[in-house]
Amino acid sequence: MPETKGRKGYHHGNLRQALVDAALSLIEEKGPNGFTLAEAARLAGVSAAAPYRHFKGREDVIEEMALQGFEIFADLLEHAHDDGAPSALAAFETVGRAYLYFARTQPGHYIAMFESGVSVTANPALAQASDRAFGVLERAASDMTAHLPEADRPPASLVSRHIWAMSHGVVELFARGAPGRRAPFSPEEMLESGIGIYLRGLGVIPRP
Repeated sequence: MPETKGRKGYHHGNLRQALVDAALSLIEEKGPNGFTLAEAARLAGVSAAAPYRHFKGREDVIEEMALQGFEIFADLLEHAHDDGAPSALAAFETVGRAYLYFARTQPGHYIAMFESGVSVTANPALAQASDRAFGVLERAASDMTAHLPEADRPPASLVSRHIWAMSHGVVELFARGAPGRRAPFSPEEMLESGIGIYLRGLGVIPRP
């Protein structure tokens, strides 16, 4: 996997990012509803009034965290998909592993993107970044099902959303802390076996 963008510490002229980074740390610890702008300001080492020079309120900070997260997410999925896998199926599996990698290494962004209730459609930049990320899943699904007869070929948009739902479920239940620590299989094993069962059911890959 490529290195994801690191968080920047506060320095003169970068207060906005320092507040975002502080908020990321707080939602990792407390969840999307468990932090205040005053806490983020204190963690960034600035006054409680300072955030309002850059954000209208807490929801604006969450939107910015989600936007940055989707941009990182899209970059990661595109790199995984275009990394020279030997087959469309292998590329699809690599994209699935990248999904888990992102959730594990960027938990604050993941929470802001998928667990905060942020409205993707209400923010054009956020919608564009989200569409770019999930466009990778749809292209991967299209490539993987291209060999099927047209009459038997499921829509790539449907396949990609099924896999997205499966990936999200594995992340929520097993990839981030308990109960994942007690699972007898790794998240990667669970996702790959689930994808295999699903794709065999569709006839994308042959039954053994």
